[in-house]
Amino acid sequence: KNMKVTILNPKHVIYEGEAKSVFLPGDMAEFELTDFHVPIVSLLRAGEVVVDWDKKIPIKQGMVKFDNNECMILVEE
Repeated sequence: KNMKVTILNPKHVIYEGEAKSVFLPGDMAEFELTDFHVPIVSLLRAGEVVVDWDKKIPIKQGMVKFDNNECMILVEE
């Protein structure tokens, strides 16, 4: 089963779906989360979230929490 990915800002859900990979603009460096990654919380800088190596979603700064194969990305509007 693929990880669940949710990207949202205070007003609405930007993206919701399942993925094998999520590539993120971390505050220190870019990094990738894959299925069943260890739990992590990280700040994000402005850039692109890339879902499954092809779907690009531009974001402003925010944060990501990954736990229990669920990736929750909260971003500024």
